[in-house]
Amino acid sequence: MHKTEKFLSKDDEQSIVAAIKEAETNTSGEIRVHIENHTEKPPIERAQEVFQFLEMEQTAARNGVLFYVGVSDKAFAIIGDEGIDKVVEDDFWECTKDEVISKFKEGKFKEGLVNGILRAGERLKKYFPYDEEGDINELPDTISRG
Repeated sequence: MHKTEKFLSKDDEQSIVAAIKEAETNTSGEIRVHIENHTEKPPIERAQEVFQFLEMEQTAARNGVLFYVGVSDKAFAIIGDEGIDKVVEDDFWECTKDEVISKFKEGKFKEGLVNGILRAGERLKKYFPYDEEGDINELPDTISRG
């Protein structure tokens, strides 16, 4: 079994997808999680590549968010699209990243991702509120793997 498959159980994955769905009820932002085993690149740089590969820049408001996890590398990054970066403070993602990493250090990977995803949805609500009449789910809520 590949390390990315052992990283989360099926129940863990279902909890993470449920957290994405819940977070997206607060915001028009779109949240994805990507898990891969290893990369030679720094986590932020790799997350930017994955962001493009997953076509996350295709959202109408450019408000996609990617949680990137490198399992063997013990790497994590959270990045947002340019629509988010234009309106939020420079350290917008720091507290969310810190929350995820603190749980990861305890070996609580599901909890770290769930907490981070819910926090991201809550924080994005201020800048990108959910629009009950016009909001559509622009990106899949599933976990992608590399």
